Amino acid sequence: MNVRKMLTVAEVLHTEDHPQRTCIGCRKKGARSELLRLVAEGSGSTAVLVDERRRMAGRGAWLHPSEACLALAVKRRAFGRALNGATGSAAVERRIMAGKQDAGPLRMPPVAAAKTVQPESGSEN
Repeated sequence: MNVRKMLTVAEVLHTEDHPQRTCIGCRKKGARSELLRLVAEGSGSTAVLVDERRRMAGRGAWLHPSEACLALAVKRRAFGRALNGATGSAAVERRIMAGKQDAGPLRMPPVAAAKTVQPESGSEN
């Protein structure tokens, strides 16, 4: 008997060939588009930077943009292991807090006064 299973939209999106990355905080896999890419600043510095465009050179690490994953990554000292000794996570903390503030209450733009639509010529009947 040939039985087809109906997939939900979420299952279809996750079964396609989307790049998967592992969060250094919670260690769960997620789509690359859901995670922040982090890189070491380089030149002898221990700072960790957020690679917004995902184009910076060097080894990258991935983190969910949530406070919980950030706290787990700091607790586990995951930045130093993933990025060869980089430990300064201030830029990552600022980015996650800025994202949290942006996701605050939904602000609707003011509604403009409705314009009266004039009928086209010849359609007045």
